[in-house]
Amino acid sequence: MRIFFVRHGEPDYARDCLTPRGHEQAAAAARRLAPEGIEEIYASPMGRARQTAEHTAKLLNLPVVTLDYMHEITWGGPGIPEDGHPWTLSERMVNEEGFDCCVQDWRKHPYFQQNAATACFDRIAREFDQFMAAQGYFREGIRYRCTAGRPKNIALFSHGGSGGCALAHLLALPMPYVMTYLPYEFSSVIVLEFPVVQGSLVHPRIELFNDIAHTREIGSGLIIQQTQDT
Repeated sequence: MRIFFVRHGEPDYARDCLTPRGHEQAAAAARRLAPEGIEEIYASPMGRARQTAEHTAKLLNLPVVTLDYMHEITWGGPGIPEDGHPWTLSERMVNEEGFDCCVQDWRKHPYFQQNAATACFDRIAREFDQFMAAQGYFREGIRYRCTAGRPKNIALFSHGGSGGCALAHLLALPMPYVMTYLPYEFSSVIVLEFPVVQGSLVHPRIELFNDIAHTREIGSGLIIQQTQDT
C-alpha cells in the first residue's frame, strides 16, 4: 500500500480557502497524481484541504472521504512561550537547547507537557491507527501487522501540522523532530510505502518526500502556519 500525503495549496488562512495560486498548485498536484493509480481520496474537513483534494477527485472521478481528525492542529497552554506554536518551539528545543529527541521524551518538556498540540498529536495517532486497521494494517508497537491482500494507492490531503503528526506517528519519530527536520511545502507530495506481506510485521518506507516538481513554475516556498484557525 502507498499513502500519498498532500499538503493543501497556498491558502487564504482567514477565509480557510485556496488563493488563485493555491488552485493552480492543487491542479498541478492533481496532474502529478493522475498516473499513480489512486483508488481512494481522503481529506481534512477544512476548506483549504478539501478544495485541494477536489482537483484530484474531479480529474480521477473519485469521491472525497472526510477524515475529521485530520483538521489542522491547535496549540497553546499555560505559561508556554511563543503562544505554544509547535514549529517555533520545536526548532528552539533542537537548535537553541540542544534537545536530543532520540533519547529525551519530548512530551515531558515544558513546551509540550500542557500544549494543546500534544493532545492533537495523540488524537491523530489514535485515529490514524484505526484508519490503518481498516486498510489491513494493525499496529503492534512501532510496526504494523499486515492483513491486506493486495497493494493499494490512496491519497490524503491535509495540513502541515496534522500531516506532520500522522507522519511522526507512522514513522515512529518524535513530533518536534518532524516539525524541525521534515517540513514540506504547499501542495507537496509525500509517499509512504507499506509492504503487503500477509501475517507479517511491516514498517513504512519513505519513497518520496516533499515532491514539489509539479509546482516549480508556480512556486510559493516553504511557509509554516503562524496563527490558529478560529
